[in-house]
Amino acid sequence: MKRKLRNKILHRIFIALCLIVALGPIYWMLNTSLKSEAEIYYKIPTLWPEHVTLDSYKYLLTGTNFLNGIKNSLIIAVFVSLFSIFVAYPAAYVLARLQFKGKRVFSKTILFMYLLPTSVLYIPLYIFVARLGLTNNIWGIMLIYPTFTLPYVAWILIPHIASISSTLEEAAYIDGCSKFQTMYRIIFPLALPGIISTTIFAFAMCWGEYLYALVNLISSEVQTFPLVLSGLIFGDMPPWNQLMAGAIMASVPILIIYMLASSSLVGGATAGGVKE
Repeated sequence: MKRKLRNKILHRIFIALCLIVALGPIYWMLNTSLKSEAEIYYKIPTLWPEHVTLDSYKYLLTGTNFLNGIKNSLIIAVFVSLFSIFVAYPAAYVLARLQFKGKRVFSKTILFMYLLPTSVLYIPLYIFVARLGLTNNIWGIMLIYPTFTLPYVAWILIPHIASISSTLEEAAYIDGCSKFQTMYRIIFPLALPGIISTTIFAFAMCWGEYLYALVNLISSEVQTFPLVLSGLIFGDMPPWNQLMAGAIMASVPILIIYMLASSSLVGGATAGGVKE
């Protein structure tokens, strides 16, 4: 009994330590965002602001284009993540369900594209967008981001679709469904938890992307929020309170999306659907 109690206590302590490690940086971001600029550079850091101030939030909202940057980032991330699912889902379904010549090569190509460093594509993609006349335009970014979201989404969706029993498809064919109807009316709803989680990750990949946006977006009207925040840095003393305030506010949309989608991220929809 004592051993069981001891193990339970150690387990709780371990969880508490993990929470401290995970939430510590978030707390420090919030703590820094509520400090004055002078207090940030104290020799001995304070664990809580001596004088809580919202000046950094006020400055971001009224003195910069941060809200416009959030809007641009939101438009780009939503469009690219939905477009990636629209294009990658049929590709993932084909690779997971159908047998054809060259399937292995096609599958490995998607994996290679997913693992390809994005930095090697900066110059060719910039030239491509420039020739289309879409530099300094969010539509140019919407053409660029799928180059790294599409391979990711397709590769991640393949095992989600492959895990669904083929017996359900066979039953749909017997009932008169075509391959297209089966793909979207049978498999798509069953793979929805994986699709939603993959869409969220694709959204996050676009949401905080910095380097492609830095190369292609110049004017403040089309810049995303990472560029707006980087524009606050001058000299060797960054305004950490404003930067942390921006990071806190930029994390809110991601948290809202996770909370709204949490009820859909539940597997087991096929439980009982197939008799073994």
